[in-house]
Amino acid sequence: MREVGGGTGTPRRAVVIGSGVAGLTAARAIADRGARVTLVERDRLPKAPVHRAGVPQGRHTHVLLEGGQRALERLLPGAVGELLDRGAPRVGMPEDVLQWQSDGWYRRTAATAHLLTPSRPLLESVVRRRVLAGGRVETVEGTEAVGLTGDAERVTGVVVRERGSEGGGGRREVPADLVVDASGRGSRAPHWLTELGADPAPEERLDTGLAYTSRLYRAGPDPEEGAGAARYAGQYVVPDPGQVYGAVVLPVESGLHLVTLSGLRGCEPPTDDEGFTAFAARLPHPLVREWLSRAEPVSEAHGFRDTANIRRRYDRPGRRPAGFVATGDSLCAFNPVYGQGMTVAVLNALALREELGRRDGAEASRRVHRALLRSSRQAWAISAGADKNMPGATGNAAGTRAVERPLTLYMARVQRRAGGDPLVGAAFRAVLGLVAPPRALFAPRVLRAVLLGPDPAVPDRPPLRREGEETPEPTPERG
Repeated sequence: MREVGGGTGTPRRAVVIGSGVAGLTAARAIADRGARVTLVERDRLPKAPVHRAGVPQGRHTHVLLEGGQRALERLLPGAVGELLDRGAPRVGMPEDVLQWQSDGWYRRTAATAHLLTPSRPLLESVVRRRVLAGGRVETVEGTEAVGLTGDAERVTGVVVRERGSEGGGGRREVPADLVVDASGRGSRAPHWLTELGADPAPEERLDTGLAYTSRLYRAGPDPEEGAGAARYAGQYVVPDPGQVYGAVVLPVESGLHLVTLSGLRGCEPPTDDEGFTAFAARLPHPLVREWLSRAEPVSEAHGFRDTANIRRRYDRPGRRPAGFVATGDSLCAFNPVYGQGMTVAVLNALALREELGRRDGAEASRRVHRALLRSSRQAWAISAGADKNMPGATGNAAGTRAVERPLTLYMARVQRRAGGDPLVGAAFRAVLGLVAPPRALFAPRVLRAVLLGPDPAVPDRPPLRREGEETPEPTPERG
């Protein structure tokens, strides 16, 4: 890739802006090709897994989808095992979760997919330690990127300054053959590229106005346990156009649960104690509110509002410099309610590693962006495809075209059947988990079940026991 490294596809020196999951995994991908990498990070990186200011979503629910777990093992072998050893829960779907979607409860049949649900600080800690252990990646902490060097033909480095320095004080240039923007959905790179005389990347945007609030809890006693009810790991209320409120209750390490409540524009969940619990009454079933009434809060509630789907099309024609790549949320940011961000960041890193090993053509930077966008295409189709149907969605990617309507109707049938038909449910989870392509939903057996099969029976109340477990006989009273 002559644009970023002299013809072999491998840069000699690279700078990665941001040391979140996207930045760390991109750094490892580049280092795997033999380059020296400098990670530029605004925060001082903690030694222990604790929250940091530079991760605005860090206090909210995070999941690593099955596709993300497989990708992380390819990039950092042993990382998933270390997460499990350090307490990251592994949650089977649908077996371990009480899930409400499309006006009904999911049957708790045997799990066909698994989520990892560590806190964001724990996951970053494990990934960071492994990335930095290789010796080719260094961090420059307490430092922010404020611009790019070069011109509209080639980026040659990054302008940085010590965080908190006044005016132009403390500025210096860090030269690089390749600059990777992993600074997140608020990236300033489009502005920096324009300053160099390059064309801005067209943006696709879709915003439902979704907002969410999260709080950490210690679970209270389950009144059903005395009756022999099977334990469940979490709860998931999935919003849709007819029911716009959502909730996720999932375990994290240390025996705690993270609870996230969501609503659309004008119905944002509050952050005060009483308001947070009261908001749960808007959900279609009292289960979550009852759980909250028994649980002990162990943190403040934190809100988040910046949830638009944004895709920056650096792959489109235009005058853009060699030596620059965007990854993670800087390239394609999703509505966080779908839990795709960390998985796609790792998939982007694998795509970057593969592309850096190729010999280049004249359009090398654009080719790399095409590859990274391909690795995020399925997640975008899921997130944007669902959000187009939500009331009040805005943006240039909003609205359903006539050609998309048959697919929208088919997917609505898939969702209605996924909770009660194990065949349809398994295919649906494989696609959502980014381990199977969308065509898996059109396999002959799935297609027949969706189009010709009767509506499957689903529980009319939360299935507190896994399917197949017998209801225990009541214990006779002593007298």
